[in-house]
Amino acid sequence: MRLETEALGVRFQNPFFLAAGTCGFGLELAEVLDIEALGGFVTKSVTLEPRVGNAPPRVAEFKGGMLNSIGLANPGLERTKREKLPWIRDNICRPRVLVSIAGHTVVEFFTLVEGLDSEDGFLGFEINLSCPNDAERTGEPFALNPSAVAEIISGCRIRTERPIVAKLAPNDPDLSRTVQVATEEGANALTLVNTLPRALLDISNGVPELGAGGGGISGPALRPSGLRAVREARGATHLPLFGAGGVMTATTAVEYARAGASLVQMGTASFAWPRAITEAIAGLVQWGQEQRISAWDDLVSRPPGANAPANRLDLFDPIESSREG
Repeated sequence: MRLETEALGVRFQNPFFLAAGTCGFGLELAEVLDIEALGGFVTKSVTLEPRVGNAPPRVAEFKGGMLNSIGLANPGLERTKREKLPWIRDNICRPRVLVSIAGHTVVEFFTLVEGLDSEDGFLGFEINLSCPNDAERTGEPFALNPSAVAEIISGCRIRTERPIVAKLAPNDPDLSRTVQVATEEGANALTLVNTLPRALLDISNGVPELGAGGGGISGPALRPSGLRAVREARGATHLPLFGAGGVMTATTAVEYARAGASLVQMGTASFAWPRAITEAIAGLVQWGQEQRISAWDDLVSRPPGANAPANRLDLFDPIESSREG
């Protein structure tokens, strides 16, 4: 079974990515995981200033998955440029890397793109519009405001020629509209979905189990929401889709492909077992042989309309270009 797939103007060796916030900047997992076996990964979300994150406890398990409230802890823009991206550039060969960015305001997204765009070692940006547990923001995530989505994506688009992936929310009551807005304003792909805001309580006193109160659901409990969102988005855009939420095994990846995702992102499973993603890649090959499926791309449901654009970008590959000198 051929696992290669093409999107964002480049070829991925397989459709499996590690999701933002689950693998740091790659270095954190380098000694326990064969990173070169991945299709790619998304870095921790980078903000302008360093952030220590939300109050502990930040993670709580429950029968269907995990609730987390990390609060976008990260080293900030300047340290990312000085330490994290050079390591990726010098040590990562085959996987493609997306840098996740998160702004407290619309303008901060633009500043982050401008600050990172000239750096080497990564393919493009994942625009985190949908973090549900950023304690420093009040009100709804940007992803639930189509006007904000339009402003952020269009502003990022004019500031970079790199691919832009918009990460959207599972609780958007008008997801198709948001998908169409992101498409029209220049996104090159979409990630569906981020975690779903919820809470867990200590039954002895009613106090929330997480230090910030609420958090975001990930793991198996999120998969039905993710699959529904991918199916809905597939009917609203020709863009490539990253399926995220409860990707635990090869067969859950196949579910997302059947829903319309060209690539998938794994997160919670890698917390329980860091090598879960490489086992899923091997499992997908075996499953394909058993089912007599010749290629991953044969599994992916296509957008409506036989003449839908393929979303190939006329871009140089910044990684390959830097290697060629």
